[in-house]
Amino acid sequence: MTKRVADLLVETLRAAGVERCYGIVGDTLNQIAHAIDRNTIQWVGMRHEEAGAFAAGAEAQLTGRLTACAGSCGPGSLHFIDGLYEANRNRAPVILIASQIARQDLGFESIQEVDFVDIYRGCSVFCEMILTPEQARRKTVAACQAALTRGGVAVLVVPVDVANAAAHDERPYAVHVRRPLVRPSDADLDEIAAILNESEAITIYAGAGCAGAHDEVVATAARLKAPMAHTSRGKDFLEYDNPYNVGMTGIIGGAAGYHAILDCEVLLLLGADFAWTQFYPNTAKIIQIDLDPTHIGRRHPVTIGAVGNIKTTLEALLPRLEQHEDRSFLTIHVERFHMDRASARAETASGPASAISGTYLTKVINKHAAEDALFAADDGTAAVWMLRHIDTGGKRRTFASLLHGTMAGGMPSALGLQKCRVTASRSCAFPAVTQSCRRTHIGRNGSRPRLSQEYSIGHQRPEVGRVATHPLSVIILSRHHSQQVQHNRSVLIGSSA
Repeated sequence: MTKRVADLLVETLRAAGVERCYGIVGDTLNQIAHAIDRNTIQWVGMRHEEAGAFAAGAEAQLTGRLTACAGSCGPGSLHFIDGLYEANRNRAPVILIASQIARQDLGFESIQEVDFVDIYRGCSVFCEMILTPEQARRKTVAACQAALTRGGVAVLVVPVDVANAAAHDERPYAVHVRRPLVRPSDADLDEIAAILNESEAITIYAGAGCAGAHDEVVATAARLKAPMAHTSRGKDFLEYDNPYNVGMTGIIGGAAGYHAILDCEVLLLLGADFAWTQFYPNTAKIIQIDLDPTHIGRRHPVTIGAVGNIKTTLEALLPRLEQHEDRSFLTIHVERFHMDRASARAETASGPASAISGTYLTKVINKHAAEDALFAADDGTAAVWMLRHIDTGGKRRTFASLLHGTMAGGMPSALGLQKCRVTASRSCAFPAVTQSCRRTHIGRNGSRPRLSQEYSIGHQRPEVGRVATHPLSVIILSRHHSQQVQHNRSVLIGSSA
C-alpha cells in the first residue's frame, strides 16, 4: 500500500511526542483521520472545535508535550481560533492541522475557502501551508519544532489533495528540542548583587517564569529577608512551602502583596510580566530578570534588566548575595498576609434558605480535593475564587484564561487535563460553579461527594455532554435549579435554564 502524505504527517507528529489529537472529523480531514486511526495517536472527538483547542492547550500546558488538534476545511478549522489564541498566549506547544480545500480551487472564493494562514498568523509561532507533497515532512517538522522551542501554537494548513497524494522520499528531517542554559553575564550579576547587598527593604515579585525554580527563589528570599509576592500564573510554582510568601497584588490580590511591592526600596522581578503599571512602585529601584528579552522594561521602567532562566540565574547570583539580618520589613508583610488568610478562612456556611457563597464553596472544595488535583476555572469571578482560595501545595495545578481573558474555557480545559490522567486510571471530578449559586444538595442524600483530581469552576458549555463518555465524577452547580441528575458515574447538580 502506497504511503500517503497524511500518513507521513501523522508519523512525524507522533515522533515529535504527540499523544492526542482533538477535533471533529469531516470531508477534507478524512484521510488524516484514517492515518491517525492507524497510528498510536489517540483521536479525541469533540462537540465543537473551540473546545478541542481549549482541551489541547490545557494538556500541553500541563505536560509540556506537543498536543494536536485538527479540523475540516472552512468553518471547521476556523472554530479553533479562540482556544488557539488562549494556547498561544500561554506558550503551550499546540499544533493545528487545518485541512483545506483542493489547491486547484484556491483563490476563486470557492465553497468553504478560508485563508487560514492569514487568519492564524496573529496567534501562532508558525503558520504555513504545505504547498506540495515534497514539502510534507520538512514543513511538519518545522511546525513541531517551532511549537516546542518557541512555546506556542503552530498551524499547518494541509490541502485535501496534498493529504491524499503519495508521500515522497525526503531527507530525514527530525525535531530537536535541546535547551541551553541561559543566564546574565558575570558583570551583570555583580551589578545586581551590589544593589541588593546595600539595600534593606527588598521585595521579590515572582511569576510563571519561576517554574522549576521554587527552591532557588525561596533561598534568595531567605538571603535577602525579602517578602515574596507572586503573580496569578506563578501561584502553582511558588506559594507552597514558602515562609516568605505574601500572596498576590493587583486587582485580585491582597493587601500584603500590594503593600510589600509598593513600599519596597528595591523590587526584584523574577520571571514576571505583570501588566498593570499602577501596581508597580514609583520610586523603588527595579531589577528585572526574564528569559524573554522582550519582557524587559516593557511594563515599567527598570534599573537593571537581565536575560536569563530564573533557576540558572539565581544559582549563579546566590553566592554573590550577602546574608541580610534585619527582618522588620519582611515581618510586617508576612504577618499581614497571615492575618488576612485567617480572616478569609473564618467564613462559615450560609443558612439553608440563602445563596451559597462562592468563596465558601471553593474553600470546601479546597479542603476535600485530592492533594494532586487539577483545577480549571472560567475567566472572571470563578477564577478569582480559585486563585484566592485553592491551596496548591506543590502538587496541584490551577488553570484559567489569565492572559487572553476569554470565557467558558473551564470545562473543555478540564477535559484535556482528564485525558492526561486517564492513562494512570485516575477518576476525576469537575465542579462547574456559576457566579451565583442557589441552595443545592451536594452529593447523594445531602452528603459531600468524594472530590478527586480535576475540577472545572465556571460557566457551563455544550461540551459538558462529553463527560458522559468518560469515567468521570462531574459536579455542576448552577443558578435557577437544584434538582440532582445522575448519568452513569457522573453526578450533575443543577442545570442551566
